[in-house]
Amino acid sequence: MLAQKIVSKSEGRVVRLADVDPSDRAREVAGNEDPRRIEVILREAARVVRVRPPLVIAETRHGFICASAGVDTSNAPEPGMLVLLPEDPDASAARIRERVQELTGRTVGVLVTDSFGRPWRQGTTDVAIGAAGLPVVLDLRGKHDPVGYELHATMIAVADEIAGAAELVMGKVEGVPGAVVRGLRLRGDARARDLAMPADRDLFR
Repeated sequence: MLAQKIVSKSEGRVVRLADVDPSDRAREVAGNEDPRRIEVILREAARVVRVRPPLVIAETRHGFICASAGVDTSNAPEPGMLVLLPEDPDASAARIRERVQELTGRTVGVLVTDSFGRPWRQGTTDVAIGAAGLPVVLDLRGKHDPVGYELHATMIAVADEIAGAAELVMGKVEGVPGAVVRGLRLRGDARARDLAMPADRDLFR
């Protein structure tokens, strides 16, 4: 597991607020917040879902729906900088996986994780935004439970579950950017992008 921030910073996905010229839309949304930060959020957003100044919920180009389009100030390299999501977190995970396997000779899976809020739930939890070398969903449809009932809709977001467990080790203020998970016996290779709900199945869009 690797925290998104360490991946983004290694890929140069940072912006200096001093270099940002906010648009009229950014100034409108910002309220009492820094309009330069809002401008960066709007640039990163494929679609703005909801605005309640200064909060912006947006869909990113990756298909994630999250606060501030994933733009964050925490753990930035220095004050006055923002950290963006990786351009392609799945590709980032694949590159990291390839390099780790070259160095260790071991077969590994890699997840890039970030903190997301949940609608109708307090607090945040880490989820997988990039994946390589392991499945992201365990599809149990068609299987039967212990009393014989056939499962028709059960799909376990296993990559998100692993990310949430790893967050217990990595924390948010401890400065631990990664964790090693051992003992998993999961076969497959999928993209974290596949965890995004397709538009035609999204009841809230």
